[in-house]
Amino acid sequence: MDNFAPMKKPEGGQSQPAFDTAFNGRNLTPPVVNGQCAQVLNLIRQHQPILSFVLTADHAIPEAAARIHDLREKGFNIITTILPEVEFRGVIRRGAAMYSMGSPEWPRPGFLEEVIHD
Repeated sequence: MDNFAPMKKPEGGQSQPAFDTAFNGRNLTPPVVNGQCAQVLNLIRQHQPILSFVLTADHAIPEAAARIHDLREKGFNIITTILPEVEFRGVIRRGAAMYSMGSPEWPRPGFLEEVIHD
């Protein structure tokens, strides 16, 4: 189960943070990820940098960009580099995304401030 759980909108329509801030200054533990998010995170760690085409074609992750977005929402420091041109399986592709992990992996710079101030 994630350390961050989506919150329901309370009665009265007040906005709430997207994730529960169940951590504090002493407990900075990355959230647990599962399913395709866990698969994408492990593939980036193993093969970085990795092309979005590799995630989709070789690892059956049809919406890699959505999984990257989900991981960033949980505070992971994933860097996207857009390559103007790349050859993939003998075909020139334009605007290809390549993913790698930043340092630190978690939390990405500014994440804790965003969560605390939301």
